[in-house]
Amino acid sequence: MNLSPELRSQVMYVDVLIVGAGPAGMAAAIAAREAGVDNLLVLEREQNMGGILRQCIHNGFGLHRFKEELTGPEYAQRDIDKVKELGIEVRTGTTVLSIDEDRFVTAISRDKGVQMFEAGAIILAMGCRERPRGALATPGTRCAGVYSAGTAQKFVNLEGYMPGKRCVILGSGDIGLIMARRMTLQGAKVLACVELMPYSSGLNRNIVQCLQDYDIPLYLSHTVIDIEGKERLSGVTVAQVDANRQPIPGTEKHFDCDTLLLSVGLIPENELTEMAHVEMSALTAGAIVDDSLQTSKEGIFACGNVLHVHDLVDFVSAESFKAGKAAAEYVQGKKRVGKYVNLKDGNGVRGVVPQKLLVPEGEAETVQIMFRPAGVYKNATVRVMDGDREVARLKKLIFTPGEMAELNLKPEVIKGLSGGDVTIQIEQ
Repeated sequence: MNLSPELRSQVMYVDVLIVGAGPAGMAAAIAAREAGVDNLLVLEREQNMGGILRQCIHNGFGLHRFKEELTGPEYAQRDIDKVKELGIEVRTGTTVLSIDEDRFVTAISRDKGVQMFEAGAIILAMGCRERPRGALATPGTRCAGVYSAGTAQKFVNLEGYMPGKRCVILGSGDIGLIMARRMTLQGAKVLACVELMPYSSGLNRNIVQCLQDYDIPLYLSHTVIDIEGKERLSGVTVAQVDANRQPIPGTEKHFDCDTLLLSVGLIPENELTEMAHVEMSALTAGAIVDDSLQTSKEGIFACGNVLHVHDLVDFVSAESFKAGKAAAEYVQGKKRVGKYVNLKDGNGVRGVVPQKLLVPEGEAETVQIMFRPAGVYKNATVRVMDGDREVARLKKLIFTPGEMAELNLKPEVIKGLSGGDVTIQIEQ
């Protein structure tokens, strides 16, 4: 970037700059520091580290990583403590305004004003946001009482406010399921959870623990077709949908309620990624990355929910440790040499990550591949196809869209790839 000498003198150089201090950003920072990067900086727009975990006061976190059950704040605190122990600089209350493909970053904060950085490597760890009502095109009035499930969670768990007393939840994502239980425990009546698809998009354990344990009905293949109320929500109308997801006349149900919570999907926060002209995936809404989590722009890495929406924070941390180590090796001049192959979505598979895989000239390491099943598949097999040749497979009793599927490609498999496209597919 062309800057005047006066502005150039205000630019701070950092070896690795991380955007976001949620679970992904903290894990990446820890890994980068432990890999030998001393000149390291984390920028976080919130006033506190921890990201969304701060408001997730339910347990169920950490079973894979720590082998014990933690609440969200407890999980986050372990990383916060480690970040502080390692002396990693984190600037909270700092909003990143822009990133360009040359790794020039502009940020702003109340105490330091405008800040400019040049980075040897950047790790994008901005997380995701909820899909708003405007994206649903649901007819009805624009009355009070319609919230995203995450907003309601913040009100109840961090600020001590109850959104309402009689509630309907649209969508069966994990946040919506968890809020069905939370609202019930706080004294509200949750009338129904309504899901457009013929299957839930949440973890099975949350369906059991948050709906079935509290006798909250789950209406699959249903959606809200009308929102009623002048100043405050007074009711919603729900109808069954057909195979084309269109309401079926005569199946309407009316619920008198004062609150509608929306749990209708998460969207990676990729505005900054796009500013850097990083190649994006239409399937994950995140960056296209290789197996080191490097994007199409050299020296820019992505991890966590900004890359693809995960179901467990343990997986976010594991992925982000890998991104932090890879960014450290990049600034240390450790080049990866080999040929790339493309990983493609096949039948029943949606959003394979990584999308590119390096077949190295030297020794290979095991590579984890993650994706979402496109539907519910029972007694199915994931096949990894190198052209017409099967090179790996994974059999499982059930695959569902609510749970991330994963498989590992072993070093000998990677070294034996032909160099063409590799397809991941599900067969029953």
